[in-house]
Amino acid sequence: MTVEGPTAPSAARGDGDGADETLRRVFERLLAAHGPQGWWPAETPFEVMLGAILTQNTAWTNVEKALGHLAARIPLTPEAVLAVPEAELAALLRPVGYFNVKAARLRAFCSALLAAGGEAALAAEDTASLRRRLLAMHGVGPETADDILLYAFARPVFVVDAYTRRLFGRLGLLDGGEGYEVIRALFEQALGADTALFNEYHALIVRHAKDICRARRPLCADCLLRDACPSAA
Repeated sequence: MTVEGPTAPSAARGDGDGADETLRRVFERLLAAHGPQGWWPAETPFEVMLGAILTQNTAWTNVEKALGHLAARIPLTPEAVLAVPEAELAALLRPVGYFNVKAARLRAFCSALLAAGGEAALAAEDTASLRRRLLAMHGVGPETADDILLYAFARPVFVVDAYTRRLFGRLGLLDGGEGYEVIRALFEQALGADTALFNEYHALIVRHAKDICRARRPLCADCLLRDACPSAA
């Protein structure tokens, strides 16, 4: 199976059928190379929410350390998080960096979650309403909101991150100046509303961008997409 080279970028930008075919071929090749990723690495939906907030501007390994510190101190529930003094919470979150800011964001999120009626109440909302509610919360931007929607609430929302921009920019499918919502719409319209596919695709993009399509010194010789990648040439 191959990803079309010269025609893929224009098809992805302009033609719905071309975008569908190209993006699915990339997915299939990434899946064949890396296998299922089993994301998100968390025990509960609330832990997914915590991780989505803490992973802003930091590596996931740091988030795992912070969550480990937090779990050793308290049960991972919004009530328990709010019961921890903010200074102590910040100290527990030190591995993620910006720990004072993130402690305040976690507390604000937990307060908003409980005020809304908890996880069950949010789960009963339709996707568009829930996304608006999340985006209205302090410190929650589009990527964080969509992480929560996809991985905690199993909604068919495609997560766009820096890895997505890097990989598909190098493949010529993105110009580089597109806004978050434009890229999200491109993937969702091309692939259809498929929660399982979005889950696996996002995880595979992260895996490939970390291991192969790195920000510095990408391993183009080892990349399964190099035959369709203008940047590799």
